[in-house]
Amino acid sequence: MHDISLSQARLPATLEIEVLDEFGEARPQAIAAERALTVYLNRREIVTLMTLGADPEALVVGYLRNQGLLVAREDLEAVHVDWEVEAAAVVTRHLPEDLEARLGQRTVTTGCGQGTVFGRLLEATSLHVLPATRLRQSVLYQLLENLGVYNETYRSAGAVHGCALCRQETVLDFVEDVGRHNAVDTLAGRQWLGEAASADADIFYTTGRLTSEMVLKVAQMGIGVLVSRSGVTQKGVELAERFGVLLIARAKGRHFQAINTGERLVLDAIPPRRPGDRR
Repeated sequence: MHDISLSQARLPATLEIEVLDEFGEARPQAIAAERALTVYLNRREIVTLMTLGADPEALVVGYLRNQGLLVAREDLEAVHVDWEVEAAAVVTRHLPEDLEARLGQRTVTTGCGQGTVFGRLLEATSLHVLPATRLRQSVLYQLLENLGVYNETYRSAGAVHGCALCRQETVLDFVEDVGRHNAVDTLAGRQWLGEAASADADIFYTTGRLTSEMVLKVAQMGIGVLVSRSGVTQKGVELAERFGVLLIARAKGRHFQAINTGERLVLDAIPPRRPGDRR
């Protein structure tokens, strides 16, 4: 792999302000940062992202990758972020031949803060076959426990979503940002920039809803199991069935809702029923 010129322009994910609590007492409180970052691809303005700014280069690369605007890692030459002008300049050797057509068609998604996908990505048909990863119920429970120690920004400031690349119950990489689509894009960018053990990842975790763009982005990363503590949408289910993604929704404690399971979910840790549990 060739070297990519990176600016390493990371900023703190939280800021401290003074708040007045219910007792009328002033106290310091950490809040999530929210910064605007306009992305330029070979000097062409693409989009403005709202982000914590904790890993902007990976976010930008992952966003362009997931939108199909960067096709191969080998094409990427440089990613330079300048917070003084709130801009990220990406230099690549090649652009998609249908770039103008891609940029001309946008779909506003259900992503936090309104996500956007370009060029009919929701109609994608060229994704590679995903691995039919098997997931044991006991492994899922252990993974959820292991994830509990990673949401540092959420615990101190709230107002963020988290995403993780996992290998069964092991958390390989974890990212928080103001939107779940930013977090998944950052992980996708880290895959290409060599910052994550991506070759071993077989499960993707998110705190956000399992919507169409979330399923699509995870499928583009070549991961066949998607876990969330939140719910699922109709289009998310349709794309999961189409691409072969096993969905685990509303995964909290010992509860979950599995969708598109086939023979891949192994029920080896069924908990005892309690009064009030839905049958």
